[in-house]
Amino acid sequence: MRRSLAVFLAVTGIIVILLIHSVYTLLTLLVEDGSTDAIHSAEIPAPHSPLIDNMPQYIPKIIHQTYINESVPEIWREAQRTCIDIHEDYEYKMWTDAKSRELIATEYPWFLNTFDNYSQPIQRADAIRYFVLAHFGGIYIDLDDGCNRRLDPLLSYPAWVRRTAPTGISNDAMGSTPQHPFFLTVIESLREYDKNWRLPYITVMYSTGPLFLSVIWKKYMSSGSNIGDGAGGGRVRILMMDEYNRYPWSFFSHHQGSSWHGKDARLIFWMGSHWMMLTAMGFLLAGVVGFGLWWVWGRMLLLGQRRTKRREGGVWERAVGWGWRPRAGKGGYELTERHEV
Repeated sequence: MRRSLAVFLAVTGIIVILLIHSVYTLLTLLVEDGSTDAIHSAEIPAPHSPLIDNMPQYIPKIIHQTYINESVPEIWREAQRTCIDIHEDYEYKMWTDAKSRELIATEYPWFLNTFDNYSQPIQRADAIRYFVLAHFGGIYIDLDDGCNRRLDPLLSYPAWVRRTAPTGISNDAMGSTPQHPFFLTVIESLREYDKNWRLPYITVMYSTGPLFLSVIWKKYMSSGSNIGDGAGGGRVRILMMDEYNRYPWSFFSHHQGSSWHGKDARLIFWMGSHWMMLTAMGFLLAGVVGFGLWWVWGRMLLLGQRRTKRREGGVWERAVGWGWRPRAGKGGYELTERHEV
């Protein structure tokens, strides 16, 4: 029985280790707050401060945005105008579906098949933003993000992304120098993560969206590449929520968006807001399943032992005045009375 318990615990332990290993990066994201690489308010000069002119510029003055075509819906035009109007010295690039595919076909033909076969249009919109940052550098901004102030201070970091809730980073506002190692890693990882998870929301989030980007970011930090702040540096800085859009001095303002979200997104959002409860329930369920498997394992062993005893021929005993004789059946003996003459 002790041996069977050891075998059961060993097999269960291996399964648990494999499961934890498969989701280890996702688990570590739950406790990653990005504070180590945060862009703090103290290092950002106020709008119109002369200190901005003294900051180095690593990221080129390019603003990238994406849409199906050049006809941006009215709901996003105000946000778009705020970014264009206060950055008159920036180059503005609108990446339509046609222009996006042309860039991929011309510069990254190895990715064209994956790009064309994405099941959701938003996956192509996600992917192209990584490619244009890796290729041209600049700042990518979602159409539902308006600009509160000039983005010049953010040009002083070789690469940056923004913190999101409840965990990880988002891909709606990002900046990078051309050929930054982080965004090169991102575009190289897209084919590996191109999987269909049945639910459209999960498929998008984990193949090209913020969850995908967060996982690659976490792996990038673990690889030791997240170092170097100057020209050619590999560090990725994090724009925290306060600096992103919470205050009048923040860089961005949020407008209505997320038009691609489907009904399954409601479930995911609910799960995200109750992740601690769901995690506790998951451990409880795992405990119940483990106990159930152990009980079944024990019953099977007990039943096997009983069947083995029944198949054994006889039981050996020694007693005074008794002897042994073969009985019917393989290897069987039975006691018989012994008479002495």
